[in-house]
Amino acid sequence: MSDNSHIVIVDDDARIRDMLSDYLAEEGFRVTAVGDGEALRRCMATDPPDLVLLDLVLPGEDGLTLIRQIRAGHDIPVVMLSGRGEMVDRVVGLEMGADDYIAKPFHLREVLARVKSVLRRSGPGHRAGGEAPKTPAGGKVLGFDGWRLDVAKRELHAPDGQPVDLTTGEFELLAAFVENPNRALNRNQLMDLAKSRHWEAYDRSIDTQVGRLRKKIEDDPRNPKLIKTVRGVGYLFAATVGPA
Repeated sequence: MSDNSHIVIVDDDARIRDMLSDYLAEEGFRVTAVGDGEALRRCMATDPPDLVLLDLVLPGEDGLTLIRQIRAGHDIPVVMLSGRGEMVDRVVGLEMGADDYIAKPFHLREVLARVKSVLRRSGPGHRAGGEAPKTPAGGKVLGFDGWRLDVAKRELHAPDGQPVDLTTGEFELLAAFVENPNRALNRNQLMDLAKSRHWEAYDRSIDTQVGRLRKKIEDDPRNPKLIKTVRGVGYLFAATVGPA
């Protein structure tokens, strides 16, 4: 499959950089490989990527710092590379807005599958000439409690009309909720409905995403009125949803 998307690999291990660069280039991607945050910033300023493949453990500025910097000024998808012992860092990375993670050691075919999946979900705004992804609600514009979710454009507007930025994972989770209002959903059902990355139940990724989403749409995230916890089951979206 040929793909002209630009991927930037950030890893201080030259062997991993070369291995990933060669493989992804063979699959038709345009690849830039760098070893630190400064080189990443130069690349983003001169040739913005469609996706960043980012190692969490780097000399100087670590991956978590770089994710924070990327999210502060860009909406570029980020896929983390993390060691199996870095569970806390993985969760923090997801909380900061990373779109997926790949545990080391990894298989190159897994990297390719994750990269393609994230690029498909990221929307046409991230791709150079890419095909618009299929959306969970089939292009509907849905309203709930004064909020407006444009699924085709992947945009959320608050009751006052202000746009609210959502990561890929947050958007897909919210779309799953609004299409299944007032229904208790367990974590496995939410994974299936969101059709998102390969979330793993043991690392509580769903809980992390719910917490982030509550901060953006709830008046009081500690006392949520929209995304309610159903003890022993999962979550329920307590809102009346209809065309906006």
